[in-house]
This record gives sequence, C-alpha cells and structure tokens, in this order.
Amino acid sequence: MATLPDAKLFIDGVLRDAEGGKTYDVIGPWTGAPVGKAADASASDVEAAIVAARRAFDESDWSTNVEKRVAMVTKLRDLFRANMDRLSDLARHEAGAAWGAVGRAHVDMALDGWDDYLAVFPQVKWEKDYGGRTGYGFESLRKAVYEPVGVVAAITPWNVPLYVNVGKVVAALLAGCTVILKPAPNTPGMGAIFGELAAKAGLPAGVLNVVFGSDPAMAGEMLVTDPRVDLISFTGSTGVGKRIMEQGAATLKRVFLELGGKSAKIVLDDAPNFAMEVATTMLVFHAGQGCAVQSRLLVPRSRYEEAKAILKHAYGNFGDNWGDFDNPQHIMGPVISERQRERVMSYIELGKEEGATLIAGGNARPDKGGGYFIEPTCFADVTNDMRIAQEEIFGPVLVVIPFEDDDDAIRIANESQYGLSGGVASGDLDRAMRVANRVRSGSISVNGGMCIAGDLPFGGYKASGVGREWGLEGIEEFLETKLIAWRAA
Repeated sequence: MATLPDAKLFIDGVLRDAEGGKTYDVIGPWTGAPVGKAADASASDVEAAIVAARRAFDESDWSTNVEKRVAMVTKLRDLFRANMDRLSDLARHEAGAAWGAVGRAHVDMALDGWDDYLAVFPQVKWEKDYGGRTGYGFESLRKAVYEPVGVVAAITPWNVPLYVNVGKVVAALLAGCTVILKPAPNTPGMGAIFGELAAKAGLPAGVLNVVFGSDPAMAGEMLVTDPRVDLISFTGSTGVGKRIMEQGAATLKRVFLELGGKSAKIVLDDAPNFAMEVATTMLVFHAGQGCAVQSRLLVPRSRYEEAKAILKHAYGNFGDNWGDFDNPQHIMGPVISERQRERVMSYIELGKEEGATLIAGGNARPDKGGGYFIEPTCFADVTNDMRIAQEEIFGPVLVVIPFEDDDDAIRIANESQYGLSGGVASGDLDRAMRVANRVRSGSISVNGGMCIAGDLPFGGYKASGVGREWGLEGIEEFLETKLIAWRAA
C-alpha cells in the first residue's frame, strides 16, 4: 500500500500544520494499518479558521464579485481534473473505494457534479421585481435581492468524501459565501486537497479554509455553536443531525442536513424483467455505504419465493468478485473502519435473532486482508417492523420484504422514519408513476431512471434531512432574501 502525502490544514490562505505540530494516523480500510498522517487541529486552529472566513466575507469583494467567483471556481475545477490520479488514490486508500467505484460516485461523478454547478449557475436570479403597490395614499416599488448568507461550515462524512465536499463547497463559493470545510477524521486528505489546490488557484485568503482532527466532534461543535458562522451544511447520521439542530438553535443558525436513509425499491408484479430488477438490487456497491442506497427490496408476495431464488442465484454468481484492491472490475471493498465492521456485524446478528432468514453472506472476511471486510449479505422473511428493516445499517446488507398489492407496498415504503430515495419498477408506466407519487421520499427512480445527478436537487423527507443539495436549488440554499421597497416619485 502506498503512503499518502501528509494532510495539512488550510487556514487564511496558508497550508500549515496543526498547533504544536500535532498529528494522527489515517487508517486504511483495506489493511487496517496507517496509510498517512494528518494534522490534528486544536480549538485554536478552528478559531483561526472562523476568524479568517468571517473577515474574508465581511471585508473582501468575494460576496459581490460574481465574475471573479466563477473564474476562481472554474480554475479550481480544472486543477482538480488535473489531479484525478491523486483523487483516486485518496478515495481508495482513505475511503476504501474499490477500483470500479472510483470511476463512479467517488471521483468522476463528483467532478461531473462540479461541472453541473457551473452550468446551472447562470440560472441563479439575483433580483426579483415585485412591481408597484399603492397604500396610504402613495405607491411603493418593490424588489427582492438575493445575497450570500455569509460564513458556511461544511461538515462532511467519510463514505464518498469528494462527492459530498464538492456538493457543499462549490455551491457555497459560487453563491458568494466563505467556507470552512470540516471533513471526517477518517478522510482528511480528501479535504486537505481542497486547501492545496485552492492555494494554487489563487483563491483569496480566508475564502476557503479546511480543518480536521482526530476528535470527530470538537471542530464541528465549535462551528455549530459559534455566532460568527451563519450556516451549517451537514451530511451524516440522523442522530448527529438532530444534535446539530439543537446546538445551532441558540444562535438561530440556518441549518440544512442530508441525513440517513432506508430507501425501498418496489418491484411490481408486472415488471417486464422481474429477475433483472430483483437481482440488480444486490447491495454491493461500496459495501452499501451510501445514504441513498436501496436497502429494502419490496416484492409481491405472489412472486416472493421466485424473488428469493433469484437473489440466491445472483449472490452466488457474484461470489468472491469483490474485495481485491487491484481488480478494476470490483465495485465493493471493505467498510471504513473496525468500528463500522462491528456495527454492521451486530445488525447481521440482530437479523438472525429477529427471525429473518439469511439467504446470502453474513460473515466477516478476514481472509480478504487486514482491513474491514464483510461479505455481501441478504435477509429474506423480513417484516417491516424488524430493526434490520427500520434502522440504517450502512453496510452490504439487503432486506427483502413481501407486499400484498400496490397500496400495501406504498404503506411499507412509507412506514419508515426516513424518506431519502427509492425506486419503482413496472411494465405500466402510469401505474409506476402513481406508486412513485405516493412514496414520501426526496427522489424516486422509476424503471431505472437516474434520479441523482449534479444538475438535480437532492435531499430527503422526514428524518432524512432538511433542504436540498446539488442543482440550482443547491446553490440557492446559500442565499438570503432581502426585500427593498421605495416610494415612487
């Protein structure tokens, strides 16, 4: 395994070590051994980042000079594209991405999303004319102006770090905000490269700052509670999202959250290729570590035994075609950490205790190497009230649930605290659309339609979050509305 470059902080335009030179080891998911070192930020380092971001927003022209922002963000994008090999190394060594996943969500999709932001940015409206209105004996003319909200703290997870970092940082910078990026402790390098390339691109000091450390909470809690930070954009677990909302309330901070999911794919009895729809729901991409993965497969009871047989065959065919660091065809590697492996394995044991039937997998795989490997796992004979059907496992564990008819499928899909994504498959498009329209979820794929892309808003209902990321709406989340009225002459 290669050793990654040291991950340094980026504060007020300077790449630097943490206070006192403190560092921590970055542990590689494939090996369980260190793959690099990262600066371990102190509270003083985080304070310096807040001061720099506040000053850059209040005292520079970043918030008002749209042409400058677009040029800088475009130049930064070009530098990222020129460093695709480094980005791939970071995704593989830090996040545990398999080769076949790098070219999808981890790197290519992230940079394509950056391009999408630049493409939709000209659609942002900076003013809206409300016309005149007469009252109290005179006419007032009115308009709304849309302004950047201010200093943004972007708190990001370890599962697809570049994709989420781009989703937050690029939108906020284009909107005219200044940013403090706080990546997860497991994946600091994918944050540090933002600082390194921002310095090369010549971004003004303080416009973008990057801080991280071994403590998963310290920096985030400072950012959430500090009144100089105007907005928190967080992607992660629902539990942490709730805490952020609670802590941010003291300063009435704007918060938007992209949280957990337990998305359902509904395969109706008239799906034209029933076997393919069932088999391709195997939860293997990036070891199931995605908030929008379809981790509940809903199939008609009349075809339930058929579906179980299809899945046994599909998992059997997939076999050991995963977990090889050097195989470009593999899309599944380890989970991120020993802690995550233990968590996922505890859910597998829970599923057995709850009475579900294990039809594939269910084991840790130390034979794959020193990292954190769990084989693709599937449970049948699951009822929707089981914990494995209700709680986000964030691992390669699919549960299969039977339904009686369309209404029952919709009920099961909606009987969840989450509502992030999902899918419907049917040979009757009108029928599929009727079902999709009744599922309470932020995005729905009908017959394989791509509902997640950089030019589309992404977010959830219920405990899956607040607000939207990506697309035009993702940029508009970072704007405030100011209404100005003046007396007509």
